[in-house]
Amino acid sequence: MHSKQTVRYLCQKYPSGNEYYYKEEIITHDTWDNLDSLEWGRRRPVSKQTVEKRKKEGFRVITTIVKKPKGKLYYFPNENLAKKKERG
Repeated sequence: MHSKQTVRYLCQKYPSGNEYYYKEEIITHDTWDNLDSLEWGRRRPVSKQTVEKRKKEGFRVITTIVKKPKGKLYYFPNENLAKKKERG
């Protein structure tokens, strides 16, 4: 179990209303005394309940609002589908 100083929880909120929750832990590549070897590890998905529980316990929670443009939709004609039906 990591301490409150070595763990942070992330909440990412999107314009669509979706929310994603992650946990990050500090890891070392050498020793804990070598500060240059410390970095945040891989993001691990966690539940909303876990984040809320840990926030009450005093863990750091970082909330970010992600503002990305919506993806473009490309429509393709169904000509190929019609030709397949004629052959079939």
